[in-house]
Amino acid sequence: MPASPLPDYRDPCGWNALLPPRAPRPPARGAMRAKYAVVGAGYTGLAAARRLAELEPGADIVVLEGMTVGEGSSARNSGFATRHDVKVGLSTSEVERSDRINRFQAEGFDALLAAMEAGGFSCDLQRTGRILAAATPGGEAKVRATLEGARLHGVASEALDRAGLKAAIGTDYYRSGVRTHEGYLLQPAALIRGLADTLPACVRLYEDTPVLAIEGSGPRVLRTPEATVRADHVILATNAAIKHFGYWRDRLVVIYTYAGITEAMDAADAAKFGEPAWGVLPAHRLGSTLRRVGVDRFMVRSLYAYEAALDSGEARLALTERFRRRYPALAHVRLEYVWGGTTALTMNGAPRWGRIAPGLYGSAGCNGAGVVKGTTLGKRLAETIVTGDPQEALQAAYGTASWIAPEPFRTIGFRVVSAIERRKAGAEM
Repeated sequence: MPASPLPDYRDPCGWNALLPPRAPRPPARGAMRAKYAVVGAGYTGLAAARRLAELEPGADIVVLEGMTVGEGSSARNSGFATRHDVKVGLSTSEVERSDRINRFQAEGFDALLAAMEAGGFSCDLQRTGRILAAATPGGEAKVRATLEGARLHGVASEALDRAGLKAAIGTDYYRSGVRTHEGYLLQPAALIRGLADTLPACVRLYEDTPVLAIEGSGPRVLRTPEATVRADHVILATNAAIKHFGYWRDRLVVIYTYAGITEAMDAADAAKFGEPAWGVLPAHRLGSTLRRVGVDRFMVRSLYAYEAALDSGEARLALTERFRRRYPALAHVRLEYVWGGTTALTMNGAPRWGRIAPGLYGSAGCNGAGVVKGTTLGKRLAETIVTGDPQEALQAAYGTASWIAPEPFRTIGFRVVSAIERRKAGAEM
């Protein structure tokens, strides 16, 4: 077993650095007893804890977060969210399955809105729509398929040519694109901090409290550096770190991705980014994600590393090159913050979710879409535990993660597939 379940994060989270300082909750110390213990204060874990408190207001609920809230994986994403995903599959069965998933997507999104309203906090949520941009012929085929998918789903969208993209995002780097009117941008560190700081009174949150071992079979004992927590029910909401405890190792891989946010720019430079608020997703999955941040900053997200972190300098150079290639007139602008974040990928894109053993539950495999999906899965996992509902409709909609070959075949396969996909991505990287 690895010495620690925590990711190898070598740099502070830029989103968190943009916010005012926050006083973290103290670590857990001593011997504790709880009915429910949630491991991980990300979107899934906090949604589970919140729903448990709604279903059993008198229950003693403990949340153990290995890092400081705002520095974990939940704050290290690009800040994209949507209530309604647009899929490119055109078969009747694919459209019907996508519609079923979107019903759960809407449930998670609405739960986040309700938590923000009840807690009285903001995360700079803006409905901006979402742009899919293509820099290669293969990417343009994805753009056309997305336009057709939006039509089938009844989602308002518009095609963008090179000139239209330049007007929107300030660069003529891309050949074509599609803007779907459904899509939001947010400040992920502000969101996860707000969710953590407005938990119901019966939920006790402890930060900087990594769970090092889980012992027993009911109640279980969770061991941390300074505490033991005995709980009747345990939820592992740790995404890929669930492998640290020996579960689902044949279903998940850990991927590090990297992002950078520029220094604040003067008005003349900031004006070169087109519209006041926008986000761009690449047509190829290994391409670069872009967005404006506030009125005077810019974010670029790219790079993928398998199961281990990249050197910080290497990541900074690569992200700077991608930024300057798209905005050569801003070559003098530097990236002020560069950081990595982990996500858990599965072979077929489906999560692994549900009961592991009596009294032990887990959710993992967000596949880079954990803000809303994780909220839904955490909420429904709490309902399964309290009510016994097997959540068959959810399971049917999302599916379950498929088997992944063991090492060394897994690493070899990842390298081969990555090399092929990088060639396909080309200019979209």
